[in-house]
Amino acid sequence: MRAYTITLFLGCGLLLADTPALAGSAHPLLSVGKEPSTVAVIGDSPYGTSPTDVTQLLAYPAFIASINADPDVQLVMHVGDIHSGKQYCTEAYDRQIFELWKQFRDPVIYTPGDNEWVDCNKKAEGGGSYNAATHAIDYVLDASGNPVDYANGDPIANLELVRSIFFPLPGVTLGQHKRLVLSQAQLPSPAHPTDQRFVENVMWVQSHVLIVAINLPGGSNNDSDIWYGAPTLSAAQQSETDERTGADLRWLDLAFAIAEEAHLDGVVIQTQADMWDAEKGAAHQAGYEPIVQTIAARTTQLRKPVLMFNGDSHVYLSDNPLSPSDPLAYIHPGYDVPNFHRVVVHGSTAPVEWLKLTIDPKKNAPQGDSAFGPFNWVRVIP
Repeated sequence: MRAYTITLFLGCGLLLADTPALAGSAHPLLSVGKEPSTVAVIGDSPYGTSPTDVTQLLAYPAFIASINADPDVQLVMHVGDIHSGKQYCTEAYDRQIFELWKQFRDPVIYTPGDNEWVDCNKKAEGGGSYNAATHAIDYVLDASGNPVDYANGDPIANLELVRSIFFPLPGVTLGQHKRLVLSQAQLPSPAHPTDQRFVENVMWVQSHVLIVAINLPGGSNNDSDIWYGAPTLSAAQQSETDERTGADLRWLDLAFAIAEEAHLDGVVIQTQADMWDAEKGAAHQAGYEPIVQTIAARTTQLRKPVLMFNGDSHVYLSDNPLSPSDPLAYIHPGYDVPNFHRVVVHGSTAPVEWLKLTIDPKKNAPQGDSAFGPFNWVRVIP
């Protein structure tokens, strides 16, 4: 089955080669050279402390310029959350970020965070709250009586907005110098046709390592928080969570199968959710268990270094929560996966910083706070 799956996967090269703007570009799974490469990893930025706070936003061009100025950087990964949980979800803001990202010289891979879609329903982000007396939603309105959020903060509509702006062409990155990646929209599971919606789930090979991004937002998703604070879970929310979780699991399975079959030197996982955030409590973590279980099982089977980058909890952390000796192992207990490591990308607070990740398949560093296998990383504060 794996060989058949990979044959289908490589067959997508015909579709990718037909992309006019990138004609002649290498297929994202055929870039299997062992040359080292460097990636800038960022997330949870730019943030504001209120709907009108634009301090970080105004400083962002200089932040982008600092990454562009590093001659080693070849690609940028943003782990989600393009504004804070105290800012509104508007089309104008999303497009402003999109325009800012055009300043990045290198390709940009972005996975959506909770603040730009699923949490848009919250009153603090301009959505609304359930009114027990009227059994309706009291939406946040501006002085003219108009909703402040796009689509009244509806999460599904806001995710579609994000997709339309940041993922206009499946399998093509953002940034000035674009590159090809493989999107789940190009290779949905025949048994699960809704997988084609997940244009944001992508994978590619770089420096003999497979990198896979999944839409797994933190905060109020895959947990017990009901949209708008309603008394019961809506069919729309349940369907969204089920479909996306299933698509994520299938995308992870495919990524690991390819890494194993191609004898690659490791896997990098890019996602927003901190699945070991102790502040969120058990209810906010239980929904992530299928993802944790799959990552643990596939990492164990791969027997190569697996490095995960997530945002969500904002404070830099380098650890292995799938080790029984890790202080956070109790959140998802019962695992012992020594070849796994994760890094929480620092975000939200000024000065905005980035991680400089170097991938060198010729190296095999022992697991540590800043290196593991072919990977090493360092925090950069411009």
